Amino acid sequence: MAVSHSSQISHSAVRLVAAFVGGVFLLVGVAGFIPGLTTGYDTLQFAGHHSQAALLGVFAVSILHNLVHIAFGVAGLILSRTPAAATAFLIGGGAIYLVLWLYGLIVDAGSVANFVPVNTADNWLHLLLGAGMLVLGLVFRARRTASKE
Repeated sequence: MAVSHSSQISHSAVRLVAAFVGGVFLLVGVAGFIPGLTTGYDTLQFAGHHSQAALLGVFAVSILHNLVHIAFGVAGLILSRTPAAATAFLIGGGAIYLVLWLYGLIVDAGSVANFVPVNTADNWLHLLLGAGMLVLGLVFRARRTASKE
């Protein structure tokens, strides 16, 4: 079966987008460990709402939060190797971030259940990331399906 030029472009594009998203997550995770980029760095805790550290002075972070971003970034880079895996990363990652957004809306910021930790800025970011990744993944999946027909 011959692969069309537009199909090759679509396959390359989804891989590039997944690698870009993964790279951004990796950079954000590392940035969470850099004093200056992270305010209140001396209060950085492993997990929980007691960490007063904030990436760029806005987004609540903890060691666990940063490690999750790093792991998510590495996963994105690894999964960007094939179009199917890249699409799955975007769709699955988008779904995970939408669940995290709902978690942020439901959990009391001062409770022990806020182990990630999240704040209002994180919630908005999780909504945008989740929706954006999900839409991108679904668009590329539709293109891949259409190119197989």
